[in-house]
Amino acid sequence: MKITRIETFLVPPRWLFCRIETDEGVVGWGEPVVEGRAEVVRAAVGVLAEYLVGRDPLRIQDHWQVLSKGGFYRGGPVLSSAVAGIDQALWDIAGKVYGAPVHALLGGPVRDRVRVYAWVGGDEPARLAEEVTAQVEAGFTAVKMNAAGRTSPLTTPAETAAVVERVAAVRDVLGPGRDVAIDMHGRFGPAGARRVLHAIEALHPLFVEEPLLPEQGHLLPALTAATSVPIATGERLYGRAEFLPALTAGIAVAQPDLSHAGGISEVHRIGSLADTFGVQLAPHCPLGPIALAASLQIAFATPNFLIQEQSRGIHYNKDADLLSYVVDTEPYRFDAGHARRTDRPGLGITVDENAVRAASRSGHAWRNPVWRHDDGSFAEW
Repeated sequence: MKITRIETFLVPPRWLFCRIETDEGVVGWGEPVVEGRAEVVRAAVGVLAEYLVGRDPLRIQDHWQVLSKGGFYRGGPVLSSAVAGIDQALWDIAGKVYGAPVHALLGGPVRDRVRVYAWVGGDEPARLAEEVTAQVEAGFTAVKMNAAGRTSPLTTPAETAAVVERVAAVRDVLGPGRDVAIDMHGRFGPAGARRVLHAIEALHPLFVEEPLLPEQGHLLPALTAATSVPIATGERLYGRAEFLPALTAGIAVAQPDLSHAGGISEVHRIGSLADTFGVQLAPHCPLGPIALAASLQIAFATPNFLIQEQSRGIHYNKDADLLSYVVDTEPYRFDAGHARRTDRPGLGITVDENAVRAASRSGHAWRNPVWRHDDGSFAEW
């Protein structure tokens, strides 16, 4: 069997899909994207396709090595995201060829269902309470929220108090039997992060995500030592070597993204590495249906998996949502806040190719906003 064609599709709201076709008619799908830079990743996939066309799609690990390391200059979000989407599609092909789900090819399932969380993002405590109540009524046992929007370089007492008020409003709805995770997006700075973590300790968040920017990883050991709140990070780390300092720094949760960190192959290895540090895996995934399908395959096969992010109803999804490009929505049906394992081959989904091709004709040019402080200087988004 040989790869005959690799196509990419820019589809709303902000996604990029990859389709790999073989001469035996087996097709695999992946999701290679950097949000806000989808066109750049698309170009990278095109360059990597020059190597892959004409080769055996089942040599997944060999292809990963060549695509990731075959160029003198390696790494970075664009290359690793291009490799990630291709890797997902190759695993999808392999599962279809062998008649097995990807999690079976990774050694078999270790669980029958995967806990997932829903995103809530109201800016006011009252609105948050409404949103969390709706998610609880939908069966979710965990939610994630932003800690704050634009934040001062040194977090003010008012900003810290606002975070506490919002998290407390969510905790009041959830009670002690459900969980809230808090995403800081690296917006607070090291000193602000310490203040906020101390202020919310009593509210027992499941974890606090990205309290520091990825380039401030050298400050992680002091931060994790200063708080009892579980620290999570990793959506902007792209391989095992980048995760190692975070793991040694004492994080509790690793969050590689299946569409950024080298795909199924590398995230599977990151999960194993994290396990040696007693760190749980919670893949980052505010993206589309293919990325989520790949994440779930990892979740079913990873002993130290914790919880899975998913994007249904997330605020980015204005022109399309998680179910817009799949034929069968059953793999995305969450029962009591969990996704159930199936034995469907490959990634376990059927992409609606007609819908994808139709949407790609208009495409998208999504860009993240650029924030500024009151004095006009740049602010972290």
